[in-house]
Amino acid sequence: MLFLGGCNLRCPTCHNASLAWDMASLPLVTPARVRAFLAERKRWLSGVAITGGEPTAVSGLGEILHEVSTSGLPIKLDTNGMLPEVVELLLAQGLVARFFVDVKGPFALYPELTGGGASERDARRNLGHVFALAKSRPESFLFRTTQVPLLTDDDIQTVRGMLPSGFDLTVQTYTPPRRPHALTDSEARRTAGNLV
Repeated sequence: MLFLGGCNLRCPTCHNASLAWDMASLPLVTPARVRAFLAERKRWLSGVAITGGEPTAVSGLGEILHEVSTSGLPIKLDTNGMLPEVVELLLAQGLVARFFVDVKGPFALYPELTGGGASERDARRNLGHVFALAKSRPESFLFRTTQVPLLTDDDIQTVRGMLPSGFDLTVQTYTPPRRPHALTDSEARRTAGNLV
């Protein structure tokens, strides 16, 4: 798994807050170290997962993925789907075997769920683009939602209904982060509620 720093959203329930918004505080891994790691372990690995933060918001992502692809291992990329043009380009270039798209919740809740990072309109437009890509290349997309404190069972059903026909939704259980700066469930609800 390769973690890339930076994110275009401010989700109050983020598990990788330091990586997403304060990546300068974390140690940097050089491309040479990544190459060496993959070369030494290639025979034991079945693929490389690229996550974050938000990988599609990282400058030079194509070059990073090209470098990783020289290992011959397939690449899985996690994304929030808010930069669909990047997803489309990576798909067209064949740099990513599969995208795991985190659908945060119903479109109307995006402002709260993303800390104001995405409006309902942004979510509809961007995920609509990703859903269209998924229809044309169903083998390349999986969709998931983490049932954070703000989401109800009805919200999860709404998300299932948003997906293109034929796709399932993986629902992940939310576990509050263990970092001192992480928000508790009640703080996350309060923070999300204050952002609307």
